[in-house]
Amino acid sequence: MTITIRSAMISLAASLLLGAAPSHAHHSFPAEYDAAKPVKFTGKVTKVEWTNPHIFIYVDVPDETSGEVVNWALEMGGPNTLLRLGWKRDSLKVDDLVSVEGSLARYKPHLANASSIVMVSTGQRMLAGSSKDQQ
Repeated sequence: MTITIRSAMISLAASLLLGAAPSHAHHSFPAEYDAAKPVKFTGKVTKVEWTNPHIFIYVDVPDETSGEVVNWALEMGGPNTLLRLGWKRDSLKVDDLVSVEGSLARYKPHLANASSIVMVSTGQRMLAGSSKDQQ
C-alpha cells in the first residue's frame, strides 16, 4: 500500500470514529439551564422542529400578569432519544394544548429545557429527554 492510500484510510477511520461521538455532548445542561429554576406552564404549540441535535417546540403562553401571549422555545432531547421514549414525529402538532415542566435558561428569556410534556386533551404525559437527566 502506498503512503497516500494508507494516509487516506487512516483519515477515513479517524473521521468515522469522531462521527460516532454522542451528540448530546455538544453542550452541558448546567452551562445553559438552571435546574434550581423550574418552570411550569400551559400553552398552544406553534411550531415543532424535529431536527438534530435537539428537538425544539415553540408554545404560545399567556403571561400571568399582563395577559400578553409569549412564545416560549423548549429544548428537548434528540430525535433518537425521543423515539426511544415513545415519541413519534407527529406526537405534537401545531395547535395542540400542552402543559410543560422544565428548567429555565440562564441567559435567554422564554427558553427552557423541557423535562415533561402533558397533552391536555388526553392527559398523556411524555418525558422530553431532557439533557438534565443525562448528567
